[in-house]
Amino acid sequence: KTIAQQNIPTNDEDSKRAFPEGVKIPKSGAKVIVMGTMTSGIATLNSMRSDPLMRGFDEEKLVSKAKNGTMSTFWGPKLGSQHPKYKFCRLEECKDASFGTRPTSSTPHAFEARRLLEQLATDPGVVQVLTSRELVVGCLGEMDPIDDRLMQKKKEEGACLLGYNTNHGLRIDIKLRTDDLNGFRPYNELASTLIHEVSHNWVSEHDVLFWTNYGQMRVEYLWKHACYILGGLFVNGKRTASLAGIMDMIVFPSDGKDTPTKPKLMDNICQSVVKELAGEMMQHRLPVQLVAPAVIGFGKDLMMETKDDSIGIGKGHRLGTVTDDENSGLSARERALAAAEKRAREAKEEK
Repeated sequence: KTIAQQNIPTNDEDSKRAFPEGVKIPKSGAKVIVMGTMTSGIATLNSMRSDPLMRGFDEEKLVSKAKNGTMSTFWGPKLGSQHPKYKFCRLEECKDASFGTRPTSSTPHAFEARRLLEQLATDPGVVQVLTSRELVVGCLGEMDPIDDRLMQKKKEEGACLLGYNTNHGLRIDIKLRTDDLNGFRPYNELASTLIHEVSHNWVSEHDVLFWTNYGQMRVEYLWKHACYILGGLFVNGKRTASLAGIMDMIVFPSDGKDTPTKPKLMDNICQSVVKELAGEMMQHRLPVQLVAPAVIGFGKDLMMETKDDSIGIGKGHRLGTVTDDENSGLSARERALAAAEKRAREAKEEK
């Protein structure tokens, strides 16, 4: 650009002053800095390949749109979204350790951890658990596998921390990666850990009430996928239960090739959950017999509530919406807790 008579001509019709009025230019003249780019430099820049680890502007727009709609395509277009109200409001992968950015790194990149969090958040079983109990979680995050203080504290105590719940659902962190950082933990274990932490939204201590509530959540999670089996729903040629790694907990090899009936599937689910609870409760020195009747009873009630769902996509009933004179003035959460306490109390009396 050339300065002539204190003006910089921009086009034939308009001109703009180079300096505001009142500014005096020295007699020696004003200093003009000219910046330009070599043609060879432009050609080199245009020939370079974009960094695959960095999102472009178009990808950022897609991510922004995804926040208001479908988060993940893993579960297909019909199932790849959360409930509008009862959901994980924010997802946060671990970025501090720069996973997967170094050429020699074998651990999955943070983008893959993000996709896994989206898969968990939109899992039909997880969505059902949150919706039926009207739960909202502020943030679902990835636990730092290297520098998490709570995890280090548990290791010093001889325990293994796979996740934790902060302030009853304000934030839930899950350990996604294996100890050697070469991959992710099995998906069915991640989903089980997530439901365990969601159960802490209501009960903090690992007492009988907690294990009763957690067991019922697991039954509801598995039953949702069982309904899709009964309805003949496939996602990319596979059952949702197969994608979640829980087919062996719903359909036993002894059931044969034909699809079992609803009562048989529910019986399989209750057996699987009680067996799972027995191993976990043993660490806290609690017998599974304290919660087994409540979990099995919940399964039978759930099967009756969803008897009209032919394909499992129907919303069914929210937990505790059945009319009850004793609990008619309570919220859904309070009715669910009351039901869990009642079943636990009945189980103790039977014992």
